[in-house]
This record gives sequence, C-alpha cells and structure tokens, in this order.
Amino acid sequence: MEVKFFLTEGNHLPYTGLKIRKFEQGGFMYLIIRFLINVAAILIIAHIFPKLIQVEGFGAALIAALVLGIINVIIRPILVLLTFPVTLLTLGLFLFVINALMLWLAATIVPGFKVNGFWGAFLGSILISVVSWVFSAVLPGK
Repeated sequence: MEVKFFLTEGNHLPYTGLKIRKFEQGGFMYLIIRFLINVAAILIIAHIFPKLIQVEGFGAALIAALVLGIINVIIRPILVLLTFPVTLLTLGLFLFVINALMLWLAATIVPGFKVNGFWGAFLGSILISVVSWVFSAVLPGK
C-alpha cells in the first residue's frame, strides 16, 4: 500500500511501513508552493513597507505574483542576455536593476498592485526576493 505525502521527508511513515513520496523540487506541488510563497512575500512587503508597494487585496497579490512569474520567465532572460556586457562591467549588480524593472512592469500591468517609482521597485524587488528566499529555505526536499 502506497500513500503519497508531499511535504514530508524520508522513505517510510514511522511505525507503519507505508512508503512516502518525497517532495520533489521539479513537481507541480513545488511550483504551486513557490507561487504561494511569492504571493506571501508580496503581501508581507506591502504590509511592512506601504510607501514602497501597495496591494489592494489578496486577489491583486495573486495576479501580481502570476504576472511577475510570467514576466520573469519570458522577458527577464531576454533582458539579461541583452544587458550582459553591462552586467559584466558592474559585476552582476545590474541584475538588481533588471529585477526592479520586472517588478515595475508587473505593477503597470496589474490593477490593484502599485510600486512607487523606480526606487520603490528596486528596494521592493530586493525585499521580495529576501522574503521569498527565507520562506523557500524551509521547504523540504532540497
């Protein structure tokens, strides 16, 4: 008998002998949890620093995280490739500017999600990345 648990570690459930499927980094559950971590990061930063980022509700944060994810998958790699010489000259610091531009673009697309200027996007993208990294560090299966 095999029971699938996604958020546990190990091969067997203690004292039962039931096999447990490990939380896989490339799986669909991992993608959903990463998405929810980004939503939580946006909400937390908007709550702690309302002068940088404003979110009008949980729905706006969901859509903002989705749009930001799509932008980071499609547009960000192109910008990273095109700005590689500048990134090389700045020893990678220009990637912070690219992240800020991606957050700013998401804010212009999503109603109810606002970023106060470039510096708000710059600091907001760094803070969202830090909060997302902290939450991701507690994910099992790494």
